[in-house]
Amino acid sequence: MMGPLTGHRVLEFGSIGPGPMCAMLLADLGADVLHIERPGGDELGLGTEPRFNLLLRNRPRLALDLKRPGDAACIMEFVDRADVLIEGYRPGAMERLGLGPDACLERNPRLVYGRMTGWGQTGPLAKSAGHDLNYIALTGALHAIGRKDGPPTPPLNLVGDFGGGALYLAFGIACALIEATKSGKGQVVDAAMTDGAASLMTAFYGLQAAGSLDSRRGSNVLDSGAPFYEVYCCKDGKYLSIAAIEPKFRAGLYRRLGFDPAEAHAAGNPETWPAEKQRIAQRIAEFTRDEWVRWFEGYDACVAPVLSLDEAPHHPHNEARGTFVEIDGIAQPAPAPRFSRTTADTPKPPAQAPIDLREALASWGVTKKRIDELLTT
Repeated sequence: MMGPLTGHRVLEFGSIGPGPMCAMLLADLGADVLHIERPGGDELGLGTEPRFNLLLRNRPRLALDLKRPGDAACIMEFVDRADVLIEGYRPGAMERLGLGPDACLERNPRLVYGRMTGWGQTGPLAKSAGHDLNYIALTGALHAIGRKDGPPTPPLNLVGDFGGGALYLAFGIACALIEATKSGKGQVVDAAMTDGAASLMTAFYGLQAAGSLDSRRGSNVLDSGAPFYEVYCCKDGKYLSIAAIEPKFRAGLYRRLGFDPAEAHAAGNPETWPAEKQRIAQRIAEFTRDEWVRWFEGYDACVAPVLSLDEAPHHPHNEARGTFVEIDGIAQPAPAPRFSRTTADTPKPPAQAPIDLREALASWGVTKKRIDELLTT
């Protein structure tokens, strides 16, 4: 493996959503990640062939029963050699298995112990069930997303699971690894999706405090209120995204639409928004999406086509940058971000079957003698 995390070992306990996403990000950038799963378990709940569980790419799977003393002993051998541990169980579950932070950090004081939950390790809701939508609902994020006079719109599970969860856990782990190079000590990273989703809303809380944000959905520039920051339906039923926020881009947009550029200034007044949105919608509906794309090509008006998952990998810009790769016949996003020197490898497809325990222990540097002892007790 290549990438900036080459040489770091990560022990990942199987979970759903943000846990495997975080582990995938680390593995994509070179970390040696070992995925521990329940025997016969499908943690992602997809009910599909393993090769379609793309969040499990780039790492081997090992099936262990954590309630069996022998398997738990093997886990500790991995803990001894790990730089990072990732778990996504409810608070207290790892402690009941004898694999909580105290036990693991006693064995390996430099271990970074990453904990991924929805509500966090503490607080009144810590042990309550929940999913992405519940977590972002508690932070104000869900309330802010949606169209005027309509209900809040679930933004897939991008804001809670992946944005507020996986990315913040990966960021916390990276920070703790950097700190450990100075102190020689590991620590616990408590990553809660409520905390992460709230953090993503920082700018909007500032706008609200300044009186610059209307609490009604679909009434602000970035939430589909403004006519110059909107998605419009074209003649062929496909969509065009327009994000001409700044006056100079707005003037360019109006000019290219065949409107008087001087009218673009008035579009900054919210009172004009409903009428302007209708006017732009009528104009956009006169041509197909791709005709508009060609018309705006090379023109600074902040316009781009809304592509489907089938279309996106084949867009010329994405192809030129290698934003998507095809692995095992499946188009999927390439590792991100990019590094100038420690370039990440092309990901390996998800493992089709769990690897042998002996093989896993040996790959993590456990001696043959110790493996024999562990597997005969």
